[in-house]
Amino acid sequence: MKKTPKPQKTRKVLNHYSAWKYVVLITTVIILTLSAIPTWFGEQPSIQVTFADQNNSAMSVVQLDQLLKSHHIPASKIIEKDGQTTIVFDGEDAQSKARALLNEQLNKDDSITFSYVSVAPEWLNEMGFSPIKLGLDLRGGVQFLLNVDVNKAFEEQRDALIDEIKASLREERVRGVQVRAEAGNHIAVNSENEEGLKAASQFLRQNYPGWTMTSTDRGFELQPSEQNIQEFQTTTLQQNLKIMRGRIEELGITEAMVQRQGKESIRIELPGVQDPAQAKNVIGATASLAFYEVKDASQAHSSQDLVLKDNDGRAVTLAKRPVLTGEHIVNARAGVDKMGMSEVNISLDHAGGKKMSDFSATHIGKPMATVYREYKTNERGMTERSERVISVATIQSQLGSQFRITGAGSMDEAQQLALLLRAGSLTAPVTIVEERTIGASLGAENIQNGFAALALGMGLTLTFMALWYRRLGWVANVALCANMLCLLGLIALLPGAVLTLPGIAGLVLTVGMAVDTNVIIFERIKDKMREGRSFAQAIDLGFDSAFATILDANITTMITAVILYAIGNGPIQGFALTLGLGLMTSMFTGVFASRAMINLIWGRDGRRDVRV
Repeated sequence: MKKTPKPQKTRKVLNHYSAWKYVVLITTVIILTLSAIPTWFGEQPSIQVTFADQNNSAMSVVQLDQLLKSHHIPASKIIEKDGQTTIVFDGEDAQSKARALLNEQLNKDDSITFSYVSVAPEWLNEMGFSPIKLGLDLRGGVQFLLNVDVNKAFEEQRDALIDEIKASLREERVRGVQVRAEAGNHIAVNSENEEGLKAASQFLRQNYPGWTMTSTDRGFELQPSEQNIQEFQTTTLQQNLKIMRGRIEELGITEAMVQRQGKESIRIELPGVQDPAQAKNVIGATASLAFYEVKDASQAHSSQDLVLKDNDGRAVTLAKRPVLTGEHIVNARAGVDKMGMSEVNISLDHAGGKKMSDFSATHIGKPMATVYREYKTNERGMTERSERVISVATIQSQLGSQFRITGAGSMDEAQQLALLLRAGSLTAPVTIVEERTIGASLGAENIQNGFAALALGMGLTLTFMALWYRRLGWVANVALCANMLCLLGLIALLPGAVLTLPGIAGLVLTVGMAVDTNVIIFERIKDKMREGRSFAQAIDLGFDSAFATILDANITTMITAVILYAIGNGPIQGFALTLGLGLMTSMFTGVFASRAMINLIWGRDGRRDVRV
C-alpha cells in the first residue's frame, strides 16, 4: 500500500531582493543624481549668434571678442561650436548691453538668441544633462496677460460670409436680395423674390452648415449655432497661441511659456527678459498684409469697392475682395533695393503662389496695391482695424511664389514687418491687459530664501529621525537625501518642467511627506516586534502592512496634484508639478530604497521563516 506523500514545505528567505532589483535601484539613483548635479553648479546668461555666412564664423569669434572689449562689456568666454558662437556673461546687464551692440554691428541675416548656459563640468553637458529651468518668479523677466478679441474676429467672419452670399447671388444673376449684418453677429436676408431666397438658402446649407436659419416676414435670419461659436473660439485661441509661440521664437527668447488662461486670454512668461519693450511691440502687434487689385479711375466705382489712404494721404480705390492675404506668407526678409530703399522679400506657400501667378498673368501692366493692416485700441477701449496702402506697383510680368514689396518705411520698420509676417498674422486681435516685470535680483533673493527654508526643514527632519528612530532613522535620512536628489534630477530631465517659487514650497512639503512614509513603516515594525515577532519578521510584515496605507494616501494626494496642474497656471502648476513628482520619488525611496538598505543591513538577521 502506497503512502500519500506529504506536501513539501517551501522555504522563503525573508527580506530579500533579487539582484536585478538592486541593479535597477542603483542605476536609477545614479542617473537622477547626475541629472541633479548641473542644477547645483547653476547657469550663466549668454547670447548665441548664428552667422548667415558660416565660412566667416571663425573670424567672427575674434571680431566679437575685440568688439566687446572695445565697448567695455565683460564676457566670461566665447565658444564656437557646430556653426554657433556662444558668448557667456557674468550677469544680465552685460548680456543686455551686448545684445544691443550686436544688433547694431552684425548683419541683418545673422541670428541672435538670448539663452542661459550651464557652468557644470563639460562631461555632464556632453551626456545631455542640464540644470533645472527656472520660472519667471525665480529668474526674473516679464509677464504679459493678453485678451483675445474673439468677437471681433467673428464679426470679420460674418462680414466675409455676407460677401460670399452676395458674390454667389451675382454669379447666379439673382437680383433684389438684401443681405446685411445685424446685432449679435446675425445676418438678415430679405427679398420679395422667392427664387432669390431659395438660391441663398441652398448656398448656405451646402457651404455653411454651422449657421442656422430662422424664417422672418421678408426672408430669413442667419445666426451661428452654439457649437459653431465654441469651435470658432477654441480654434481662434489655438491659432493665436501657435502664432505667439512663433513670434517669441523669432525674438530669440528661450524657455518662454505661452498658455491659454480662461476662455479668451493668453498668459506669456518670458524668463530672463529685463527689457520688455521689444517683446511687447511684437507680441501685441497684429500686423498683416493683403494684396488688392487697384481700380482704374475710368472704371465706375460702386459700393463694392474699397477706398483706402496711402502713406501720402491720397485715396486709392481697390477691389472689395483681396487677391491674397497674409495667411499664405511663409517667409519674409527685410533688405535694400538698388536705390538704397528698404524692401521686404516675401515667399508664399503653394496655394498663395498659384493665386498670385493666376492673377498677375491676367493683369500685366495693371497696378496692384499692398495693404498694411493692424488692430488698435481706441480711447473707448474698443478694438478697431486700421488699413493703409503702403505701395502701389505695376505688374510687369507674371509673379510667382517669391516677390518683393516696397514702401514699408525705414529699415527698422521693414525688419519689424518682416518679423511679424514670418511669425504669422493673428487670427484675432489681442490687447495687453496686464504687464509685470520681475527683476533678476528679486528672483535671486527668492531662490536664496526658498532653498534656505528647504535646508532648514531638511536639517530639522534629519535630526529628529536620527534621534527618535536611531538605527532605522539613519536609513530614513539616507532615503530622504536620495529622494531630494531624485526629485531634482527628475525635474531637470522632464521636458517643459519649470521650477517656480511655489515649486520650492512643494519641495519642502515633499520632505515631510517622504519622512511620513518611513514613519508609518517604522511604527508598524515596532508594533510587530511588540507582538513578539523576530526582527526579520517584523520588517517583512511591517513593510507589507504599511504599503497599502501609504499607497492610498499618495493616490489621494496625487489626484489633487493632477487637478491643480490641469486647471492652474504658472506658479500653481509649478507647485502641482513638484508635489506630484515628489509623491513618486517618495514612494520610490521611502519604500523600495529603504527596504533595500534594511534588507542588506539587518533584514535577514541570519534567520529563515518556514511557510507552507
